Amino acid sequence: MTNKVAVNAPELDAAVPYYGSQPNSEDVPRIKAAVMAHYAGDDERINAGIEEFEKAMKKAGIEYSIYMYEGAQHAFDNDTNPGRYHEEAARLAWERTIKFFKEKLG
Repeated sequence: MTNKVAVNAPELDAAVPYYGSQPNSEDVPRIKAAVMAHYAGDDERINAGIEEFEKAMKKAGIEYSIYMYEGAQHAFDNDTNPGRYHEEAARLAWERTIKFFKEKLG
């Protein structure tokens, strides 16, 4: 959802997708926000689109960072799902997210 908002809300200053599907490459230049993306190392379906997404962001001149959490599965931040929740990855992703928002949003 975050990537869809970033593509469709040019007034957005910062976007932090957590293990979300990437937008189509042709839509990436519509992103005006700085992007910090968090991905689970064990998420083949979603991770298959990271390389193309990164290439499109570079080409469009978008400020971005991508973090990969090895050993984590899709939905690693969902603490209501003990089978997927990865406390260490979730904590680190949250710390990075808060720092990013403070830098970008004040």
